[in-house]
Amino acid sequence: MSGHIPAQLARDVVERATNLCEYCRLPQATQEATFHVDHIHPRSQDGPTTFNNLALACVTCSSKKAARTRAVDPDTSGEARLFNPRTDDWIDHFAFAESGQILASTSIGRATIVLLAMNRPAIVLIRRELAILGRFPP
Repeated sequence: MSGHIPAQLARDVVERATNLCEYCRLPQATQEATFHVDHIHPRSQDGPTTFNNLALACVTCSSKKAARTRAVDPDTSGEARLFNPRTDDWIDHFAFAESGQILASTSIGRATIVLLAMNRPAIVLIRRELAILGRFPP
């Protein structure tokens, strides 16, 4: 398939993700900007436009990830691959804190959190407020 994402394929990705960013778990309903359908393995690196290579990503996660598949683990200063929503289980790499932050339990989690700025102040506040309302974690 080409880099263009057919409308039905995009709808299928959104449905599979239940309207949550598959990286930071932010709900689409809390954002004005429409989430992106992201190529997990970037097109620029010959990543295919297929259901199994696509993930729903909020604008910030999508923009910060860009065409990257690896980032620096801040604890080891070594390079780690980024979280892959199709092959990795979210709970194996991340956990939610009562503060609204996402905590990492692996090198993959740490590198992904830092690169995607998953604990930026605005999103932490949104998660905390949603938790108070009983709507978070998803």
